[in-house]
Amino acid sequence: MTDPFRPLKNALGRFATGVALAGCADRAGRPVLLTVNSFTSVSLAPPLVLWCIEKKASTFIAFMAAPGYSINVLKAGQRALSDRFAAHAPEPIGADEVERWITGAPILKDRLAAFDCAVRDRHDAGDHAILIAEVLRFDAGPGAPLLYFASRYGEGPEAEG
Repeated sequence: MTDPFRPLKNALGRFATGVALAGCADRAGRPVLLTVNSFTSVSLAPPLVLWCIEKKASTFIAFMAAPGYSINVLKAGQRALSDRFAAHAPEPIGADEVERWITGAPILKDRLAAFDCAVRDRHDAGDHAILIAEVLRFDAGPGAPLLYFASRYGEGPEAEG
């Protein structure tokens, strides 16, 4: 089956992005994570960020119901985590791999940066939804980022915290 969107995907893939895991707690309080590269800053005052989720994602219902979400920026060497949570039914994250901050969304213990966010708006956007949230707490550490470009992973330069 030929993908009719492949030429557009190829062109969009020419924009290098970082790789992150978006996380939330489902209705039962279990951590839900999904690999994303659509994360971006919206505003500094107030501090707002957004990311986009595909409507057919297995985690869509959990993220649409959750009052908050986390963004966990992956560092170089964490490709296996990215691949794990890009899968349709990934192995659940272990309690020893995450912590919880204000919203209860899962924050990776091993990360380049993290943002704990309260959802402000959700917008319908074609085959995706846009989730805009206010950053309630964040941190960042030193290290090199995991990058994605033209359907391939790479690593960026080392940065100080």
